[in-house]
Amino acid sequence: MISIAVGNIVLGIAKVLEIALDLYTYLILGRVIVSWVNADPGNPIVRFLVRATEPVLMRLRRWFPALRNAGGLDFTPLVLIAAIVFLQYALVGTLKQIALSPHLP
Repeated sequence: MISIAVGNIVLGIAKVLEIALDLYTYLILGRVIVSWVNADPGNPIVRFLVRATEPVLMRLRRWFPALRNAGGLDFTPLVLIAAIVFLQYALVGTLKQIALSPHLP
């Protein structure tokens, strides 16, 4: 009985993490699209996208400065999306497998 409850809790954590990572991916894609169309920086949606994504993108740019200067293009959003996909497969997938395992305590 306890193993079912623990499995459901772990599965719930995996699902919430999966949704959060999906939403952040959409925010990054929105940020990229906004940068392509030169949207008004005073627009509240644009400001939200920048505030939500810039802290992570800034850290990536500091760690990998060559990504920003690659032919005038900024590849940090692509690297961040790749990292999110990795987390979805590695972390979320592992949590789901643990939750569905018959050997939980």
